[in-house]
Amino acid sequence: MSAQLFEDQDAVNAAYEDVRSDSTSTTWVILEYNDKKLYISATGDDYDECMKHLDETKRAYVYIRLIVGDELSKRPKFAFISWIGFDVPPLKKARVSTDKSFVKSIFQSFAKEFLCSEKADLLESNIRKGIEKAGGANYGIGK
Repeated sequence: MSAQLFEDQDAVNAAYEDVRSDSTSTTWVILEYNDKKLYISATGDDYDECMKHLDETKRAYVYIRLIVGDELSKRPKFAFISWIGFDVPPLKKARVSTDKSFVKSIFQSFAKEFLCSEKADLLESNIRKGIEKAGGANYGIGK
């Protein structure tokens, strides 16, 4: 079933590895539906640009890399975001829950998973806080 879900599973695998790589500038990839199949709709390195691709009519999956930590320990962490816009019909919304497991079979390594349907949920500060909280203590040097 999973191979049938993706227009080009090899391209999705490559995009995942690109986001995870320390040697590229790519920090996110978005998968969207084209009729019944998922395809890579966009990739990039700017968080705000990524969020502009998500609107009320879309269902999408986002794999994103953020640098988190305190001043003593900065490190990349990854988030998996399922986006379901408010204007998505109910049957298409329901399909996200079943298809998500296939997407996660590729986007395997992440610190935190988010299900979002409001733009406010996608604020970088909210995603960053969720990742930091999932990652445990930030020790820092204090103030």
